[in-house]
Amino acid sequence: MSVTVKNPRRDAATRNAGDQDGYVLRVKDLDVQYYTDAGIVYANNKVSFDLKPGERLGLVGESGSGKSTLALALMRMIHEPGRIAGGQMLLDGTDLTQLGEEQMRLTRGSEIGMVPQGAMNSLNPVMRVRDQLIDAMEDHNLGLTRAQMEGRVVDALRAVELDPRVGDMYPHELSGGMKQRACIAIAIIMTPKVIIADEPTSALDVVTQRQVMQTIGRIQQEMGSAVILIGHDMGLMAQFVDRLAVMYAGSLVELGSVQDSFTEPLHPYTQMLISSLPVLGKRGVFRSIPGITPLLRDLPPGCVFHDRCPKVMEVCKVKNPALLEHRPQHWAACHLYGNGNEGER
Repeated sequence: MSVTVKNPRRDAATRNAGDQDGYVLRVKDLDVQYYTDAGIVYANNKVSFDLKPGERLGLVGESGSGKSTLALALMRMIHEPGRIAGGQMLLDGTDLTQLGEEQMRLTRGSEIGMVPQGAMNSLNPVMRVRDQLIDAMEDHNLGLTRAQMEGRVVDALRAVELDPRVGDMYPHELSGGMKQRACIAIAIIMTPKVIIADEPTSALDVVTQRQVMQTIGRIQQEMGSAVILIGHDMGLMAQFVDRLAVMYAGSLVELGSVQDSFTEPLHPYTQMLISSLPVLGKRGVFRSIPGITPLLRDLPPGCVFHDRCPKVMEVCKVKNPALLEHRPQHWAACHLYGNGNEGER
């Protein structure tokens, strides 16, 4: 089934052309800080990455590593006491940090969409699903008639494999999987260039998780949109994404293809994350990462992972490593590899 929903405000020939370097999204040195009585919380610290049209990027890390904060920053939904303190977020060459509130409101949904974490709390409980889809279109002044918007609702619901009659239902009448699909329908109704999926399968059973991810993957391919998938499930990442970005304590510590990241991870944190995965045939054997994530308002000097790292060196305790390309298209922020040259692992 093809996705037929369109955004009339975007030329079909250029909607996924990307910027002059071929990227649809470029994040450069993004800083997100929260100002509290106890001090400044560095939720995102100089985060940089690129995203090509149609690419799938996975964003992983422990709870509190800054993944969801990054998603909210991309949507310009960081509120007081937080703020975007520095950096750029270039969507097709347009810096989202420089847009006015009204411009950004129109960009959300039409150019960059989000499937939120926890569909249970994301849908309006007193509005029918159809009205919530139409509300998103009306908010963007697409110039469509009511009949045209009704047609789009039907197309969007069918695209996520929901019966159009679901549009007449209230959220409490839907199952968890149906609610998540309804959230996906809202996110794709205007065919955005980038779709952010923030743990879209949390609280769903494994069968429904697979169905939801298959739906996201199929729609993404048909629309040609890029996807940023945020989550903890490394197995899901291995099956779904093209590249993997690993975050720790607000910083991006490794970025590479999903194959390289799983077969030859560079950063010790990534290595330990992968080694903590359950192994078939070793039932009841679990490996954890010793220690805890540091407080984001009290980060240690040097590498933020050094107090938990089994390969720590003296330089790690005083100097914060830069994110460098140590192998073709494979970046890591680690002193083990020197200044671009691999060292002993």
